[in-house]
Amino acid sequence: MTVCNPLQVQAFNTADVAEQIRATPGWVQHYQQMSPGHFAGLVRYLDLQGVEIYEEHMNTRVEQNFSAPQGSLAFCFDRSDNSLYVLNGESRNIWITPENYQEIAVVFGPEFVQRHGLNVARLEGLFMSALNCQQNALFSRWLSATLTRLNQTLDPPSREALTLQLLEDCLYILDNACVRLDRGGLQRRSEERSIMKRVGEWAADAPEETLNLLELSQVAGVPLRQLQHAFKAFTGMTPTHWLRMRRLNSAHRELLSRSPLETTVAEVAMNWSFWHLGRFSSSYHALFKELPSETLRRASRVN
Repeated sequence: MTVCNPLQVQAFNTADVAEQIRATPGWVQHYQQMSPGHFAGLVRYLDLQGVEIYEEHMNTRVEQNFSAPQGSLAFCFDRSDNSLYVLNGESRNIWITPENYQEIAVVFGPEFVQRHGLNVARLEGLFMSALNCQQNALFSRWLSATLTRLNQTLDPPSREALTLQLLEDCLYILDNACVRLDRGGLQRRSEERSIMKRVGEWAADAPEETLNLLELSQVAGVPLRQLQHAFKAFTGMTPTHWLRMRRLNSAHRELLSRSPLETTVAEVAMNWSFWHLGRFSSSYHALFKELPSETLRRASRVN
């Protein structure tokens, strides 16, 4: 008689940031590709009924504008620098991943949070701050290996035992990381995060709207120099570069949704304030590794 493993890990290979979003249900997300290349991603997902594990890989840099599921508490381990980021469902977050990004996250759902008396409000000031301790790398490697082993064993741990172990480990790591916090650095990080939160909320509420640099500074509510510092800390790029990449991604989405009978590359370029068609095609090809005309033809075949 064949015995089924009740803890089945689902895996999704993705070829576009939109597919990457669809592979992580429950999150409010808006992704944009921010470095050149054909996008390739992977999401592995385990549902423990109240607790979820996500492992995410992406080869290009990606801007992530996101909120965790409402009422949840998420522990996200960035495997590129072994930092822990704690998220809740109340805040909207924006940042840009490095290339070849790997992350693994444990998400405690709202019912689990309430049942185990996790006072999320007491973590205010820690959300989206880089928390570091020696256990981060060890835990993330163990968790990734656990996802692999679960698909290879017919004798997995019980769901309850695994969820309680995850809770104990995450709280232990959080406790150790908080001891190492630099309060001055934390305050600066909080101020920069507030700036990027305002930018992120505008970007999420108006995903296809375009602004110039000074208008973006007004959205953020800070002088241009302060905006530049916040962008450098959170995205590694200038606000001008970010705005340009945003417009290229908008053009990419429009080309994917139209056909050559409905529009032309020149019309789409002008819709997104690219007035020099040659420069637009060059920038577009550098980012997506195909010409805009190729995207338009490819989209028509799919549609």
